[in-house]
Amino acid sequence: MARALRKSPIYTRAGDRGETSLFGGQRVAKDHPRVATYGALDELNSALGVALAFLRQRRVAALLRQVQADLFQLGAELASPGSDRFRLPVERVSWLEQAIDEYDARVEPLKSFVLPGGAPAASFLHLARALCRRAEREAVALSRQEEVGAHVLAYLNRLSDLLFVLARYVNKAEGRQETPWQGR
Repeated sequence: MARALRKSPIYTRAGDRGETSLFGGQRVAKDHPRVATYGALDELNSALGVALAFLRQRRVAALLRQVQADLFQLGAELASPGSDRFRLPVERVSWLEQAIDEYDARVEPLKSFVLPGGAPAASFLHLARALCRRAEREAVALSRQEEVGAHVLAYLNRLSDLLFVLARYVNKAEGRQETPWQGR
């Protein structure tokens, strides 16, 4: 008879006083810039999950699932200061650039700024882009205090561009018109 695996409790009470542990055991405040940065990555990853729930384009969905895995790895990297154990390969930035070029070639050139919106999946991709920019700002703030790999900042910068292009592509694939910004 197989022995049943014992579930770990969801709650540990270890964070009840406003601290959390990084990988390696170091305790930091939950509002520490490192925790804020990987928390912003988690928010971004969750928004991508919502976009995926509405997405009909399978190739885009596969691309976004890989991005989600990368974001999880970036979060683990940020939670492991001084360790290369979870380091995201710098080649992932080039991979994002290739995806940007591929999908940008499938949409019309921009003639003005566009307002976020359109199809549900595209709208959530626009939201994810904004969350990505926030994660990037958090990472920049952290990099002013502690070591953050340049590939982290480059990845987030390219990812926000990719999410914008994918939102435009999804709107086109769904037959939704973009709403140009009418400046005053």
